[in-house]
Amino acid sequence: MTSHAPHTILCIGSALWDVIGRAASHMRQGSDVPGRITRLPGGVALNIAMTLAQFEMRPVLLSAVGRDAEGDELVAACTSRGLVMDHIYRSEDLPTDVYMAVEGANGLIAAIADAHSLEAAGARILAPLRDGTLGSADAPYTGTVALDGNLTTTLLEEIAKDPAFARADLRIAPASPGKAERLRSFLLQRRGMLYVNLEEAGLLCHQSFDDSAAAAAALVKLGAARALVTDGGSPASDASPDGVIQQMPPEVLVTRVTGAGDTFMAAHMAAEQRGTDRQEALTSALQVAADYVSGETPL
Repeated sequence: MTSHAPHTILCIGSALWDVIGRAASHMRQGSDVPGRITRLPGGVALNIAMTLAQFEMRPVLLSAVGRDAEGDELVAACTSRGLVMDHIYRSEDLPTDVYMAVEGANGLIAAIADAHSLEAAGARILAPLRDGTLGSADAPYTGTVALDGNLTTTLLEEIAKDPAFARADLRIAPASPGKAERLRSFLLQRRGMLYVNLEEAGLLCHQSFDDSAAAAAALVKLGAARALVTDGGSPASDASPDGVIQQMPPEVLVTRVTGAGDTFMAAHMAAEQRGTDRQEALTSALQVAADYVSGETPL
C-alpha cells in the first residue's frame, strides 16, 4: 500500500545516541577543559525526524536499532517525541549505534560516528518500502523521503536506481563531508534534492567554489533535481532548473553546531510541506537553523 497521512515524511538513515561534550573556551588538539557532556537521541535521520515532529509533521523512521538497553531507551525517547518507530529494524546481535563529538567556542573540534550497526543492517532497513507495507517496486511510495548518507555506498547506489523510490520526493543529506561522495549515484541517476554545505558540494563536484550559488548551480548541472547549499554565515542558495535563489542567514552567536544542518533540512522540508514557495521556505529554514545554533547551552 502507498497511502500515507498528510505531512508524513519517511526518514531513512542513522538513529543513535549523541554524546556531545561542549566547552565555552577555544580548544585545540590535546585541550583538557571544563564543560558539559550531554547524551541525546541523534543521528542525521533521527535529528531530521525530531525537528519535523516539532513542526507537526508525521516522521516515520527507517533505521537500525539494537535490542539492547540503549536501544529500548532510544525507541522510548523517540516515541515520546512523536516519531513513528513501528518500522525500524531491531537486531538481536547488533548494538545501538553512538556518535561522540567535542565542541569548543571555535566550533567542532572532533567527532567519531560509530554507525557500524546501521551499515551491517544494510538493505534490511528498507524492507517496509519493498514488501508492500509502505510501498513496493510495483506500487512505489509517493510521499517525501529524507535520506541520509550514513548508509553504505552500495546501498545508496541501490536506492538511486530502486523502482520502490521512483515516485518519491527524495531529499538527501550527506551526513558529513567525509561521506559526501557517497551521493554521486544520485547525480548519475538525476534523482533527488541535495542538501549540502559548500565543502560537501565541492567534494561532489570535484572542484572548489567561492560561493553557494555557483556550487548549487553546478550540482544541478551535474544531475541533481535540485540543490540547496549552505555556507555558514554566508549566503545560502537553492538551485533548480528554474534558476538559483540566494539568501543571507541571520547573524547570531553560535553556541552549538552538531545537528544544525539536519535542523535546517527538516525546517525547509516542513515549510515546503505547508505549501510555502522557495523564497519563503529558505527564509524559514535559515531562521530555524539560526535559532538552533544560537540556542542556550549552559556551560
